Amino acid sequence: MNTLFKNYINTFRGLSTEVWWLSLITFINRSGTMVIPFLSLYLTKSLNFSLSDVGWVMSCFGLGSVVGTWIGGKLTDIIGYYKVMLVSLLGTGILFVFLQFASTFNQFCFGIFIVMLVADSFRPAMFVALSVYSKPENKTRSVTLVRLAINLGFSAGPALGGLIIAGIGYVGLFWTDGITCVLAALLLLQVLNPKKVKVVEKTKVLNPVSVYKDKAFLIFFVAMFIFGFIFMQYFSTIPLYYSENRLLSEFNIGLLMGLSGLVIFLLEMPLIKWLEDLKKSKIKLIALGLFFVGISFIILNLTGWVGVLIIGILLMSLGEMIAFPFSNSFAVERSEKGNQGEYMALYSIAFSLAHIFSHNVGMQMVNKFGFDVTWIAITVFAFIGVLILAYLVKVLKREVI
Repeated sequence: MNTLFKNYINTFRGLSTEVWWLSLITFINRSGTMVIPFLSLYLTKSLNFSLSDVGWVMSCFGLGSVVGTWIGGKLTDIIGYYKVMLVSLLGTGILFVFLQFASTFNQFCFGIFIVMLVADSFRPAMFVALSVYSKPENKTRSVTLVRLAINLGFSAGPALGGLIIAGIGYVGLFWTDGITCVLAALLLLQVLNPKKVKVVEKTKVLNPVSVYKDKAFLIFFVAMFIFGFIFMQYFSTIPLYYSENRLLSEFNIGLLMGLSGLVIFLLEMPLIKWLEDLKKSKIKLIALGLFFVGISFIILNLTGWVGVLIIGILLMSLGEMIAFPFSNSFAVERSEKGNQGEYMALYSIAFSLAHIFSHNVGMQMVNKFGFDVTWIAITVFAFIGVLILAYLVKVLKREVI
């Protein structure tokens, strides 16, 4: 056991202090964003929105994310990653508090659009900061550490969110989200302020390649959109499935979702270190991760046994553990041939676009065809994504020749 623990700790060695601080800031921020996993339940139970209305609200969520990510990428290339991250965290904290006062369909659509516009300007800036703070040989593990912080927060957030809902209602989630975003901003101001932290900025590319002319990256973008579309069902249709089909309470849903974050926190870094040592293609590993996430849906149709929910969440977690770090790492490495903010913005926009379509399409399909048919369709879509990634492997091989 002692040897196992030492090997686990060794997987974290060599990462910079700045990456550790960035991870802590991300953990504080992510542990507070507990509104999101419960958003579909809040809209249906507290505001009495229909499933169709929830789908459109989630599309506004995604549209705000797209616009915010694009603006964040542009601003990162113009004014730098630090200022973008600071303003995003402070603004998001204030806006989350005000979002609780949106009660009509139009108000909530507008409110969630503005919140996500400000919140997701953080993402491309954070990825560029991660690239600056990371040593070349540690990029995938640096990304993994930040993801561990996200998932540790995700593990604590939904479980705490379930307790808050049971104790004081959904309104407590909005206040908690707002306060934690502001706390994350204050910590960023204190520990990663450029006046206090000296980092070696990477040399700017003199003739940057436009991301929109990078064929391989555009194919990668499509595959990431599909991955995001599949994965994000766990934030909209899956909680509803747990509630309506499996009759779980909000607290039990929080515990089940929190299990994913805990598993990822414990196993992702050793898994990534092991996969890195195998020297496998990043794209092939991403395809494997997408495959696991895809089959986590189809197995829900196989049995009414409650244990299948745990198997499904574990398969999703395994796929997420593999696909996200290596896709992040591939995007960061590819971005060094162009403007990093532009590349990382497009990478993030793939998931933002998925937000626009994923929740809405998922809700409309469940409303019209039911959960079983929806899970079959989602699994088929995942397999299409795997085939696109297989094609990308061939494109990248031709680049080398």
